[in-house]
Amino acid sequence: MKVSIIGAGNVGATAAMKIASEGFVKELVLLDVKEGVAEGKAMDIMQSLMMDDSETIVTGTTGDYSKTANSDVIVITSGVPRKPGMTREELVGVNSKVMTVVLDGATKYSPDAIFVVVSNPMDTMTQMVVNYLGTENANRVLGMGGALDSARFKYNIFMKVREKVGYLKPHNIQDCWVIGGHGDTTMIPLANKVIVLGKPLSDYLTKEEIDEVVDATMKGGATLTKMLGTSAWEAPAQGICEVVKSIAWDECNTIPSSVYHPSVGLCIGDLVAVGSTGWDWEYDGCDESKSYMKEYASKCAESVEAIRKVNAAL
Repeated sequence: MKVSIIGAGNVGATAAMKIASEGFVKELVLLDVKEGVAEGKAMDIMQSLMMDDSETIVTGTTGDYSKTANSDVIVITSGVPRKPGMTREELVGVNSKVMTVVLDGATKYSPDAIFVVVSNPMDTMTQMVVNYLGTENANRVLGMGGALDSARFKYNIFMKVREKVGYLKPHNIQDCWVIGGHGDTTMIPLANKVIVLGKPLSDYLTKEEIDEVVDATMKGGATLTKMLGTSAWEAPAQGICEVVKSIAWDECNTIPSSVYHPSVGLCIGDLVAVGSTGWDWEYDGCDESKSYMKEYASKCAESVEAIRKVNAAL
């Protein structure tokens, strides 16, 4: 399998390192517009692999999309990251222009690739890719936001419950999902679905504590941006790695992702199965009729309208 990551900044380069170190792809290409950056980071990653057993070959290029030819997966991280005080939605103007350049170059050489969109505002940028490829190819386009938001949700639960039970492992927390938009006001953490040590989350946390966890999750990106002075990169990169791995190994893992919903005519986060052909509605024996978008209709309607307003700026 060949994977190309467009954008060799903090998120892109860290994702490349995580993917390469696990060795589940044969070839990985980093592309960036800044002279020498992608080449330098690719060399650094390859040198680190000399101390590992991975056989992945990582190369870098400055703006030459021909190097990404015949990619099975294209991950788009390029664009301007958030700064303290900024919302993801404020990036739509500049990053939509970047996305147009990326799509023109990437689709020329890899027209059948699966696209994993990370650039913000993620739901809108995912929509832009769907618009570019056509809705008939929507299953080859997914936004990596829900995996990250769900990890942040799980972290907040882990830290809060661990204080009470004294000992806990991440795998003791199950069905920890966030759907809706990948935004500070549009995401929907599904607290009533979470299982901790075989019991509902409400057996461990009060309603007030659960509300605190949900609030912290929704503000998770902004909190880190304020601390770091820019967007986070380790957890987003791990989210990318998990999505790409599920594609590479055709695992069909259930991953919250921003995907195109024909019923509302835009991309928004929901649970889907991610595999070698992209994403599909079927997961764990369920079908679209059990989509959480429908179960949480009122909250999702608010997210849809918020995303629609951002999309209007395209």
